[in-house]
Amino acid sequence: MPDPQPLRIIHCFRSPIGGIFRHVRDLAEAHARQGHEVGIVCDSTTGGHYEDALFDEIRPFLALGLVRLPIRRSIGPADLGALWRGYKEIRSLQPDILHGHGAKGGALARIIGSALRVNRYCVARLYSPHGGSLHYSRATLSGRTVFLLERFQEYLTDAIVFVCDFERRTYRAKVGRPRTRNELIYNGIDDRDFDTVYARPDAVDFLYIGMLRDLKGPDLFIDAFARTERIIGKPLSAMMIGDGPQRDEYERMMLERGLGRRIEMLPAMKARDAFAFTRNVVVPSRAESMPYIVLEALAARKPVIASSVGGIPEILGTNSAALAAAGDAQSLAEVMAAAMTEKDWAAKIMPEADAFKAAFATSTMSASIMRLYRQLVPEPATGREASPNTP
Repeated sequence: MPDPQPLRIIHCFRSPIGGIFRHVRDLAEAHARQGHEVGIVCDSTTGGHYEDALFDEIRPFLALGLVRLPIRRSIGPADLGALWRGYKEIRSLQPDILHGHGAKGGALARIIGSALRVNRYCVARLYSPHGGSLHYSRATLSGRTVFLLERFQEYLTDAIVFVCDFERRTYRAKVGRPRTRNELIYNGIDDRDFDTVYARPDAVDFLYIGMLRDLKGPDLFIDAFARTERIIGKPLSAMMIGDGPQRDEYERMMLERGLGRRIEMLPAMKARDAFAFTRNVVVPSRAESMPYIVLEALAARKPVIASSVGGIPEILGTNSAALAAAGDAQSLAEVMAAAMTEKDWAAKIMPEADAFKAAFATSTMSASIMRLYRQLVPEPATGREASPNTP
């Protein structure tokens, strides 16, 4: 049933690509179906035709609309323009909830939300890191600066939502124990994503799907694929699906190693469409938080081979034989070879289906986040005024 007192919710994030975009789309649809009004503020300079099509799918659920403005990845003077334009757009929508995702989205939501509160608007300010700034190292000046900014922004935050325990532990280690309310709420995927995706007759042995940049490990995938062929002693097949700034580098890497005919490259597409092309999904990331691609693949009943980074062990199991050492192509190749040669490897190694669905369904995620929203927003929801100068 629709909630008796609908909330006005705006999600802020930078790049409409990858897991954050998927997370926000799922939340927006789930909460809109419950009767809440939802809007999105994000960058206008990233994304392409594929992302435009995803926006078209979610528009019917965005009662508060879609605002796109230039938001750069790095910190700079241009951020002032984005903050001012974002403030004007968001102020006119009178949100009850501002939920920022990723470092830039979190800064926008919390700074703008705090400015609104100074001007007597009562709005709850939430932040989900999604990895983001937590990938920096405390050993670098840039890392220490970023973590100092994260610490300062806690004063502008009503709640931090961590999507996995790894993210929470990393935040505590690098930024410090949160001085504001914080919750652990796992990412979730929709019930329709739990239907099995069967492999086509011409399916490849291994699939990489995601951003084509070193952080996500496409180079490790190529290296591990070649090593797997040597371990097994026969040619194999693979596919890489995605877009990104280093696409040409990986294509050259494949050609130099003589793999051009056995690894096919395709542009970004929906994960479930991609899963039909393969028998195994490989996630070779050097760093992650709680990657959706692992959840989506497991829901589609695809075996997953992954680096032991971020929250992935929380999905597959801490001691899962499907996990490879991070950044280690040989370790990844050994798992890939086992998946190809050991009888019933996937049946023995992958998580039990019912328990997995109970933990990682969108219904579980959206309900937990809505409970948090409700606890942060006093009644009545819309049209409230804050006390003067509330930070």
